[in-house]
Amino acid sequence: MLEAIDINFDFTTDTPHYWEDFKSGKSCKDPDIWSPKMREYQQLLYSKPLPNGDFLNLQQGNNPEFNYLYWKNFRFGSDSIINMYIHHKGLQWLINDVKKQINNFENINETYLRKSYTIGGEIIFPKRTWSINRLRGTNAKIKDRFDLTLECIRRFYNNEQNPLYNVLKEDSNFFELFVDFKGYVDFFYLNDLVSEDYNSINFYLDFDNFERNPRPQTVEEWFTLYNKQMEFLNARNARIHQSINNVLKYL
Repeated sequence: MLEAIDINFDFTTDTPHYWEDFKSGKSCKDPDIWSPKMREYQQLLYSKPLPNGDFLNLQQGNNPEFNYLYWKNFRFGSDSIINMYIHHKGLQWLINDVKKQINNFENINETYLRKSYTIGGEIIFPKRTWSINRLRGTNAKIKDRFDLTLECIRRFYNNEQNPLYNVLKEDSNFFELFVDFKGYVDFFYLNDLVSEDYNSINFYLDFDNFERNPRPQTVEEWFTLYNKQMEFLNARNARIHQSINNVLKYL
């Protein structure tokens, strides 16, 4: 039931040993795979009519690592759409400078993780070898920025070249489910990251047609990226909550 979705639920809390490992410095299990509540919420939230007239009736697979959610011939994986590069080896010089400006950085980091692992910080993509989830993280022009990912998707619907064009084209049968970019944005509650006319993206940092390094290059840019992502996260959670309430009025 949709009313079971709590937009404030922290998916790290039901990911086995997440905080135990985090505080001991070990590698943590990924909530995108191992949080049962996240998989349940993704299933509930996106099992609804599609813009093409079909109904996305998501089912849980027998193994969250390899068969997270499925429908017809589609397999889906969960992906976090909030990223602050805190543990990125190539940016430790910048993170060290950020830490100098923040008291109790570890507490700030924990708060960030708990907020980012709510339903507003998550989305699903088709899952396969070298799928969107993976390539948007490794592509040098995207580096896991979701605003840049969404710009690639916008251009794909307009049949325009972009850094992720090939992988998006391989999943064209998925994107056809939403008919157009507006359908995709509305279905996944991404409206707060696009203009009212759906013709442009509200980028986190200055955009120069994918020419610049997508990661923050200064402490100021890091804080800008942090604040704008948190604004989007809060707005998306509120949008999801409002949408659920609107549906429940008619049940």
